[in-house]
Amino acid sequence: MNGDTVATRRFSTKALIWAAICSGLLLVLMANAHLVYTAVMSQPDCVAHLRQGEGDVKDGKFSAARSSCTPR
Repeated sequence: MNGDTVATRRFSTKALIWAAICSGLLLVLMANAHLVYTAVMSQPDCVAHLRQGEGDVKDGKFSAARSSCTPR
């Protein structure tokens, strides 16, 4: 009877460890899926900026490298 209790306890400990590992992996996968969904679905509005080559470092104004909002 003593050996049966140890085997049952060992099985439940192993099951608990595997359940914790699986839930941790599931949590990481769900968080990554949420980040991918947010990145794909969010489309920020264009912000006002200077056109390429109009910025001056002395004035503290920088221009975008290439604007995807307004075509030239």
